[in-house]
Amino acid sequence: MSRRTIFLYGTFSYIACLATFLYLAGFIGNFAVPKSMDSPADGPWQTALLTDLGLVSLFALQHSIMARPAFKRLLTRIVPAPAERSTYVLASCLASLLLFWKWRPVGGTVWEVQNGLGASLLYAAYAFGWALVLLATVVINHFDLFGLRQIWLHLQGRPQSALKFSTPLFYRMVRHPLYVAWIVVFWSTPVMTATHLFFALMTTIYILVAIQFEERDLMARHPEYIDYRRQVPMIVPGLPRHVVVSKPAQSSDRRVYEPAGDFDRA
Repeated sequence: MSRRTIFLYGTFSYIACLATFLYLAGFIGNFAVPKSMDSPADGPWQTALLTDLGLVSLFALQHSIMARPAFKRLLTRIVPAPAERSTYVLASCLASLLLFWKWRPVGGTVWEVQNGLGASLLYAAYAFGWALVLLATVVINHFDLFGLRQIWLHLQGRPQSALKFSTPLFYRMVRHPLYVAWIVVFWSTPVMTATHLFFALMTTIYILVAIQFEERDLMARHPEYIDYRRQVPMIVPGLPRHVVVSKPAQSSDRRVYEPAGDFDRA
């Protein structure tokens, strides 16, 4: 593949990702899309539940397996290394599109917030969650996370230099603000249907499991992450951390997380 072809491929992957994110916002929030999470139920709930379980599991497997270093090494035997992250992003889009297409609502309301103020606060939390998703990617280099930095450097014939490890803004409060943002998005709704509850539970469980694999890779690649992990809570800010931070963790020469397998780095 020529440099220009790789650049166009990566750009297409990024645009597809943006379009997928916009659809996902409407899909979960039940607005502005032809088929949303809580569209009318169709068929037996058992069949719908098994279908949705398969779709979420496929999405989780794609995100986790493709994010592992061993798979990345295998993938770069097939696609050029500068396009590896773009390929991951595109595969994530395809997994998401399949979920949108084949999703089967179960129906039924688990709870509903009828108070106007309460409903407005939950809608505001939903919007805040999406804003936090964007900001959490920006502070650790949005373009590197979605593969644009890699294809741009390759187009210019420059080496793929690593970013310095840092803990900007939200990353000083929790280790995974991006996951926190997704959890807020998944749970912030005034009308919790059985379908939405199933989706929120499954994705939250996936996040908690994915963190374990991601942090194992981070500690293996960046020894200073071990002290950072001891010092900063995982997803709940403000938890006490009674540890002595060693010199490597205090150094300013840290490196930003390399793109991993979660929703946003996922």
